Amino acid sequence: MRDALLQVRALDAFYGDFQALFGVSLDVAAGEVVAVMGANGAGKSTLLNAIAGLIPSRPDAVIFDGAPIGGRPAHAVVARGIALVPEGRRLFASLSVEENLLIGGQLRRSGPWSLARIYQLFPVLAERRSQPSQSLSGGQQQMVAIGRALMANPRLLLCDEISLGLAPIVVRDIYRCMPAIAAEGTAIVIVEQDIVQALGAARCAYCLQEGRVVLAGATDTVTREAVAAAYFGI
Repeated sequence: MRDALLQVRALDAFYGDFQALFGVSLDVAAGEVVAVMGANGAGKSTLLNAIAGLIPSRPDAVIFDGAPIGGRPAHAVVARGIALVPEGRRLFASLSVEENLLIGGQLRRSGPWSLARIYQLFPVLAERRSQPSQSLSGGQQQMVAIGRALMANPRLLLCDEISLGLAPIVVRDIYRCMPAIAAEGTAIVIVEQDIVQALGAARCAYCLQEGRVVLAGATDTVTREAVAAAYFGI
């Protein structure tokens, strides 16, 4: 892909002796939103974790901004400009909303995202900035998790199952923020089981099944029927 910010090339990933990914490849351009879909156990979270440096991989299996970063430790990957919104949010329960957000900005990378900008994106967090994060609703906690990742001013944001366990109206509110994030030049990879949300948010989509890419294409050319067939292995 021309001018790709992220290139994943024939990525294999293992948990001990168990192989979870088999030769996965994908491209993400700067400011582009890409969806990775698939059923439980398809390898979606493993893919994000490998990109984020949480799972070992070959150095040349993950290329970011022209440099091989596969297998580099997670803190080095974050420093280069990749931030992960993990499945389940994983907030610091004993800390306030604002304290959780400030932790994301510890690297002090330059960029458009600051506390003020996060509160502009998610006004409800400004109202609850002093509250313990565990006192928030699931949707508000997800906003904190996204805001914390953005505070690192990443060039690439990895979002793992951000709609999981949330009411549809809350999911819609969160997805409405994606264009504003991408408009700042931040590329986004969304791992999602909700086909409708994924296809609506992304320009390009990949579908994984049993650790392999079984479908890839622009979302304006890939039909929901084709995605459903790939999703379920029909």
